Amino acid sequence: MRSAAVSPLLYHEGLGRPWGGRNPDFLVVGAGVAGLRAAIELAEAGRVLVVAKDRLSESSSEYAQGGIAAALNDDDEVSLHEQDTLAAGDGLCEPGAVRTLVEEAPGAIEELIAWGAEFDREGGRLVFAREGAHSRSRVLHAHGDSTGQEILRTLRRKAEADERIELRSFAAMTDLMVGEDGGAAGAAVLDAAAAEPLEIAARAVLVATGGLGRVFQETTNPEVATGDGVAAAWRAGAAIRDIEFVQFHPTALFVAGAPRFLLSEALRGEGAYLRNGAGERFMERYHAMGELAPRDVVSRAIAMETLARGEECVYLDMTHLDGGRMGERFPRIFETCARYGIDLGRVAAPVRPAAHYAMGGVGCDLDGRCSMARLFAAGEAACNGVHGANRLASNSLLEGVVYGARAGRAMRETGGAARPGRAPEAGIPEAAEAEIRRLAWERCGVVRDGEGLEQARRWLAERPARRVERWDRAACELRNIHAVAGLIARGALARRESRGGHFRRDYPEKAAEFQKHSRIEREGEVEFRG
Repeated sequence: MRSAAVSPLLYHEGLGRPWGGRNPDFLVVGAGVAGLRAAIELAEAGRVLVVAKDRLSESSSEYAQGGIAAALNDDDEVSLHEQDTLAAGDGLCEPGAVRTLVEEAPGAIEELIAWGAEFDREGGRLVFAREGAHSRSRVLHAHGDSTGQEILRTLRRKAEADERIELRSFAAMTDLMVGEDGGAAGAAVLDAAAAEPLEIAARAVLVATGGLGRVFQETTNPEVATGDGVAAAWRAGAAIRDIEFVQFHPTALFVAGAPRFLLSEALRGEGAYLRNGAGERFMERYHAMGELAPRDVVSRAIAMETLARGEECVYLDMTHLDGGRMGERFPRIFETCARYGIDLGRVAAPVRPAAHYAMGGVGCDLDGRCSMARLFAAGEAACNGVHGANRLASNSLLEGVVYGARAGRAMRETGGAARPGRAPEAGIPEAAEAEIRRLAWERCGVVRDGEGLEQARRWLAERPARRVERWDRAACELRNIHAVAGLIARGALARRESRGGHFRRDYPEKAAEFQKHSRIEREGEVEFRG
């Protein structure tokens, strides 16, 4: 792989300005909430290059409907937000990470508002909604169900106005570059018009590449969510943490020919019911909170209910609610369902679980520092333990804002120029993407067992990598999907218990010896650490 500065062939949207062939001081991989918030913080210390493998607007943040949580309501307290987050995390949250998140949440929201974010209001006052596993109404929304889009708009506008920040689209990271000392030295990036990756050196690198939902056949995530940051960090030698914990959202639209569009948890917060094929409400048989139980509980309940009844899906019913008000509250959801022939004011929507969010990722501390020098991570690609085994609803956008800012501040302290680096040897598996995704869904999905996980692990391990003849985005994504699926299978096989988003029917109870975080490095076995 040849060495090169940032190529003038890279093109972008917005107000990006080329650095005249110079490498940036800081490289941010990912243009979602976490990446942009970090870039804004980094600009005070040098030139920042933000790269996105698709359009700048195409990220999981863009599709986040539910909202952003913060203890700002009159009847709420930071301590209650903390308690709810810890409870949802099922014994595996890092208390310090949770405390930091909830304490910094109100200030983060006020900052977004000062920068122009328009959250929903009534009579000039912010409107707070309640969602599953929250004890108070503390979730802010924007334009009903377009919260992520509004926060991204705010952050992107601020980043574009700063001449020290350059935003580049259609620039996919293939690998992190490793310096002579074993630390991160930059990244290899594939421009849409180039035949091979270009190497970009930087003082420090932030992995903010978002989620990994496309590893699974059924997912609410956008096409770009292929676990790129996790796979690249693992290949480079960074530790991956808690990767077996995947949150399956219980209510994805299940209609032939339609994408697995997310039907927000806020719908149940407003009073929507879940019914089986016989029209019966069933959630109270599985949890005292009924439809407002934690997401992992609702997803497993749906999986078990459909299995027991031999049905493909259940139904989300809001026909007993005020259709006009609900349509105003959730315009994007109502319009999307109508596009596929479902009038939510009149009929129930067929739904079933789909991969939605990764609690695990690149292991890091509360400032985003990873096990590799000069490598940082933030947002869904990172794992500092804040979500434990199961993320509380509407804490994801909050995590991106709070921990993106913290990572940016910490990266500013990284001194010295990056040493010359190398990228790991490249290869892609002898397997089709559809095969891997189906295997991950069937063997590493909502309900798991040792036999299926071992089958998945062995099948993936037996597909050796072949040399990449010509780089393109599809080759990059296949390579990453294969790597991440293997990590999930290995982590889930080693964790012989059920906790949060990880459920094994052969080990259906929590086990005290596994109240620890899993850790996987490049050549090592799965370890569990307190």
